[in-house]
Amino acid sequence: MDAARFQEPRRRMIPIRSPWGDGEMAVLDFGDPARPVDVVFVHANGFNAPTYRSVLAPLSASLRIVAPDLRGHGMTRLKADPKGRRSWKDFRDDLAALLDVLDGPPMTLAGHSMGATAALLAAAERPQRVSNLALFDPVIWTPFYTALAHLPGAQALARARAPIARTAARRRSVFESRAAAFQAYKGRGAFAGWSETALADYVAGGFSERPDGQVELACTPEWETSNFVSQANDPRAALSRLDRPVRILKAERRSTCLLGDPARVRARWPHVRLQTVPGGSHFFPIERPDVVRDAVLDAAV
Repeated sequence: MDAARFQEPRRRMIPIRSPWGDGEMAVLDFGDPARPVDVVFVHANGFNAPTYRSVLAPLSASLRIVAPDLRGHGMTRLKADPKGRRSWKDFRDDLAALLDVLDGPPMTLAGHSMGATAALLAAAERPQRVSNLALFDPVIWTPFYTALAHLPGAQALARARAPIARTAARRRSVFESRAAAFQAYKGRGAFAGWSETALADYVAGGFSERPDGQVELACTPEWETSNFVSQANDPRAALSRLDRPVRILKAERRSTCLLGDPARVRARWPHVRLQTVPGGSHFFPIERPDVVRDAVLDAAV
């Protein structure tokens, strides 16, 4: 077990055919390559697969996990054009295409924040490729806000008014080195509760080298902002279309999962189990990796 626990994941480039443009999806492949894929784990907005390396690596002793870089993130080579974008259908369809090319029986889909929602949307498109889902603080707004997000001009309004979108648009994208980026992020803002290992993994996977020797965010501020404002998604409809078990863990603080009372959720969707992580913030998958490991292991075995 110790050897498997500390084995580095394999970096792979997997060609996919997506309605939003074909290309190569970068993935980290954890665990025994001879066994079928057990879990696909999808990262949050602005993050990348390596961010979750220390979360997922201990599971590689018993599971094979594929963690992709979504379009516009990390090392994935798929066109990311925010112009005219209104929703995460591109992520949905990219993940569906990835599921189409992964061999083996139906697998667990898991993810954090935007990645959790994208996994849910993809599962509704490819239910035959999915056994169950483990979602960590997915982005599921109220029906009223979801309806507003589908109206013309909603993205422009959110871009101008939403603080998180305005902050993302102003984000510094170029640093002298990865070490300089690490020091700039350490202990600040969203990264305040992160371990140095998790932050180092995020920085390692989230920057690309420039010709001038500096490094630049792989997920540009424009693309990150687009993800925040392109909210014409309908994860509640996806839950209604599914008949697979869905376990949702939501943060107690600053949650993006607005499903409400677990009993009412279970009454509407009998296959959905909703729980709150006591004391957890939206970033609990990074800050409390044991919670994620236990849930993924429970779902996949």
